[in-house]
Amino acid sequence: MKLHRIKFCLTILCLLTVMTSQVCDAERLKDIAGIQGVRQNQLLGYGLVVGLDGSGDQTTQTPFTVQSIISMMQQLGVSIPVGTSLQLKNVAAVMVTASLPPFAQPGQTLDITVSSIGNAKSLRGGTLLMTPLKGADNQIYAMAQGNVLVGGVGAASGGSKVQVNHLSVGRISSGATVEKAVASLLGQDGVIHLELNTSDFSTAAKVVDAINKKFGAGTAAAMDGRVIQVRSPLGSDQRVAFLGNLESIDVTPAQIAAKVILNARTGSIVMNQAVTLDTCAIAHGNLSVVINNDTTVSQPNALSGGQTAVTQKSDISITKDAGQLVTLKAGTNLSDVVKALNAIGATPQDLLAILQAMKASGAMRAELEII
Repeated sequence: MKLHRIKFCLTILCLLTVMTSQVCDAERLKDIAGIQGVRQNQLLGYGLVVGLDGSGDQTTQTPFTVQSIISMMQQLGVSIPVGTSLQLKNVAAVMVTASLPPFAQPGQTLDITVSSIGNAKSLRGGTLLMTPLKGADNQIYAMAQGNVLVGGVGAASGGSKVQVNHLSVGRISSGATVEKAVASLLGQDGVIHLELNTSDFSTAAKVVDAINKKFGAGTAAAMDGRVIQVRSPLGSDQRVAFLGNLESIDVTPAQIAAKVILNARTGSIVMNQAVTLDTCAIAHGNLSVVINNDTTVSQPNALSGGQTAVTQKSDISITKDAGQLVTLKAGTNLSDVVKALNAIGATPQDLLAILQAMKASGAMRAELEII
């Protein structure tokens, strides 16, 4: 009896281990795919920040700030005589940006970012005047206004200047109010479309199988490697509940493709864990060229009638280090690759050339992308 109990406990433990590993590998559908049409919309507006402590735009270099002030004053019923020279030190022209979330309704508030477009020194302590925010269709979707919060400080005196953080960009929490909602026809024809974050036919097939297994055959069908068509209920309440259950489905994505990203400007290199190597040998050597310039002054003797001459003496030396040969075995993992390349003293710029050569020779099994 004791032996049977031990075997039973071991079996249960193995099943729990397998189930736990499967759950850990699976991801929610909402983490690997989005619903077509459920997206943010960017908003943009031009406005004025007033109340600055002498740190606004210099009107001689930013005439659009003066034009904006004159236009605003005329709309408020204040007439400014033609030819009047305005010296505005407390006003700055700014661009206001925000993101309109999906299903936003009139009356809701948005966070906005205020950025100077002139030569204002700081927006600290300023107030943004009422600014309409427009979408790509040139329609007004929100109105912005409020006190600008700048996360920095600066001071200047006697030709010296000290600045902490960026003073020409600020943020207003809940600084815009939605005035118009974006029309949404989500699922009104009984069909919604899922879009995978990364195109992959294997993952698309697995998503279709998981949806059909939960909601019945014929519920989902893959259109291509990214878009999946799903039949949904027509009623709004039922559709919302259906989408909630749909996003919670666990799907195990296909194994990611092996990829190496090279940034030629900064020399940074990023590889994922799927990168593998075949057996190869790498030789690396450094060639150093050093040029030293010495300045020599030739001073003539007294009463010789000569002139002082300055000459340059150059000393050029070339040093070449012996190349080191490192052999990498097939199936080498990422950590071994990094250790081996660091052992031969390869710099990030050297690694760019080495990885390109490994890819060209067929020794590296990964996609190479240079940005």
